[in-house]
Amino acid sequence: MTGRLGKGEAEIPPGAVAAWGALSGELDERVLLGFGGVSEYGITVRWDKNFLTLPYLSLMRRENFDLHGGVRFGGALDLDDAWRLGFDHVAIATGAGKPTIIDMKGNLARGVRKASDFLMALQLTGAFKKESVACLQLRMPVVVIGGGLTGVDTATESLAYYPVQVEKMAGRYDVLCERFGEETVRRFFSEEERAHLDEFVAHGRAVVAERERALRAGEEPDFIGMVRGWGGVRLVYRKNMEDSPAYRLNHEEIQKALEEGITFVECMSPTEILQDRFGAVRGIRFERQKRSEDGKWRASGEFVEMPAGTVLVAAGTSPNITYEKEKPGTFALDEKRSFFQVGRVENDSFAPVKRGRDDKGAAFLTSYVQGTRTVSVYGDNHAAYAGNVVKAMASARDGYSSVVGVFQDRIAGLAHTPTAIAERRAAWKKLLQKLDFELVAVVHEVNRLTPTITEVVVHAPAAARRFEPGQFYRLQNFEANSTDVAGSRLALEGLALTGAWTDPVKGLLSMIVLEMGVSSRLCAMLKPGERVVVMGPTGAPTDIPHGEKVILAGGGLGNAVLFSIGRAMRRNGNKVVYFAAFRRGEDLFKREEIESAADVVVWSTDAGQEIEPARHRPWDRHFRGNVVQAMKAYATGQFDETLIDLAECDRIVCIGSDRMMNAVRESRFGVLKPHLKPGHLAIGSINSPMQCMMKEICAQCLCKHVDPETGKDLPPVFSCFNQDQPLDRVDFENLMQRLRANSTQEKLTNLWLDHLVHECKLPIWSTL
Repeated sequence: MTGRLGKGEAEIPPGAVAAWGALSGELDERVLLGFGGVSEYGITVRWDKNFLTLPYLSLMRRENFDLHGGVRFGGALDLDDAWRLGFDHVAIATGAGKPTIIDMKGNLARGVRKASDFLMALQLTGAFKKESVACLQLRMPVVVIGGGLTGVDTATESLAYYPVQVEKMAGRYDVLCERFGEETVRRFFSEEERAHLDEFVAHGRAVVAERERALRAGEEPDFIGMVRGWGGVRLVYRKNMEDSPAYRLNHEEIQKALEEGITFVECMSPTEILQDRFGAVRGIRFERQKRSEDGKWRASGEFVEMPAGTVLVAAGTSPNITYEKEKPGTFALDEKRSFFQVGRVENDSFAPVKRGRDDKGAAFLTSYVQGTRTVSVYGDNHAAYAGNVVKAMASARDGYSSVVGVFQDRIAGLAHTPTAIAERRAAWKKLLQKLDFELVAVVHEVNRLTPTITEVVVHAPAAARRFEPGQFYRLQNFEANSTDVAGSRLALEGLALTGAWTDPVKGLLSMIVLEMGVSSRLCAMLKPGERVVVMGPTGAPTDIPHGEKVILAGGGLGNAVLFSIGRAMRRNGNKVVYFAAFRRGEDLFKREEIESAADVVVWSTDAGQEIEPARHRPWDRHFRGNVVQAMKAYATGQFDETLIDLAECDRIVCIGSDRMMNAVRESRFGVLKPHLKPGHLAIGSINSPMQCMMKEICAQCLCKHVDPETGKDLPPVFSCFNQDQPLDRVDFENLMQRLRANSTQEKLTNLWLDHLVHECKLPIWSTL
């Protein structure tokens, strides 16, 4: 047997596998293969994930199978692309979609996560590994809300992860203090972060001490008892345990979870997240539920408070119908508009099957039937199979015959002569070459723009060709190809990066990185020729009007996002005045791109060198101060004659840090109000924390909105679905809080990277 693993992953030597032991390894050291999301993060640590290698390797060694990861269906590749490439059928097995957002006051407070966010961050980034530099901060006590199998998994995973987290943090803290001095290390942390750091370090040292005690006594360490002593993990459900989906589907899962140390709390419905003086979770208020005589559950009016440092919400998900949301009219939806409508093709027409199953069995084909081209759905995308991993696997078993049936006549008509077989093999090989060229992302060059800003240019033709101004990509390297430095694996977490420019002819796209945290700093270590993941484009393109006067306001790295937007604005006949703000004049990058994006550029700097306007641009100016002050100076005539009057501008597009965008928002009702057009539109590109970037899946990117007139909460927005949001609706205080969800661990890990820079002479800059 011969074969290869996925793009960019470690090769397994050709030949038959003599023994299973050659493939298995320690679970906390196992390289994540990325072979399906649920396969990696939906199966708990109680199961040996080495078994996932077997189906993976078996498929990869098949002559007629190929795998391309990091490709978003609807982004770099859509149905029309699939047909153009020569495919005849598309099977959608994209799993669960939008998490349920429960009605609870403060449900987006810092310390509250959706279960899908937590499980994905834990497993797919490798945060559970001792050598990982990925950050996932968890504080005790943990409260998990939900009664399904995902809630049980979330509870047991959080209980298992906490000792790993604190032991890793304590070990790194002690090394850093010895190398740089405790006073130097601690000055990077705020008052709140120092308290959290001390808590984590104390718990980590206790874990080490317990491990040493158990070794001397010849016993297993009692980490469960320690975690319970620090507050433990509670799984809270609104009904009785026997009513919970987890109990009804697989009561053994609850039994095992209880044996591992979680506490199951019954008959409690969450009403409010309680916050401390820093805005972080300190507890949660529940209302006790009682079953009435008619058998229905109702609120009792009795309230109970539980302490919590972390709240994880596992309240269920909706099917993943993102493609239909992006491209309305492609698929018919069921009567509840929740699932893709499925049915059978009979007499060349589509016959819907209600809820996906009838007396003939399950149907799998969608309403998309274009001649011989069809689309089928499986797992959580299918009404008859949604709910758990076992059902998902059953859908594949039951559904393949439907696909085979579509091609039965063509299969029967295939010639099996040596010549015909050779021709089909040659056509398949040619298709693989085309897919590799189009979909595999390879680093083209890495350019240092400023001491803290790097440009990464990749060759990714399909991703470059589909880009529209305002969209972004998810950049990540492969764990198997990442560098191991002194016991630390330098694998990037997924980074949301806007396409600064694209060259569809050459298949190139540029992403500009501000090096603040570990993953962004590691981008400078990417090498030309290295395969990476560049998933996208994703997000919504920026709305480009016609014939308007437009204000662009960019802060720091936000200016990289405005290159393409400004050029598109001008191509559509808009007049653009661009306020480009930098902390220091030396931070300026891609000057020509900024100038080409505007009729007028007003440079503003807080310090450093002034940015002198180019001689061939007589309308450009420089201002010493922040972006709001520059806009006021421009509007009040401090720059003499102006080409575009702010009072005539129809819209503002603002992109920068959360603080910068909030300052622009507030100024429109203060110092800038007399100088702006009444009723103008103000849009901000919101930099929510992001992880999956697949649109409404993990929910890390949720952004709180508030009605500017009434002050009441509006439904939150998934920023990776649409990052351009009305400035006046965004709750910037909440955004600032959510961006700090992992701040203590992020700062410690950033200092750890400084240690590695000094210890191993890594080619990146150091904060120390």
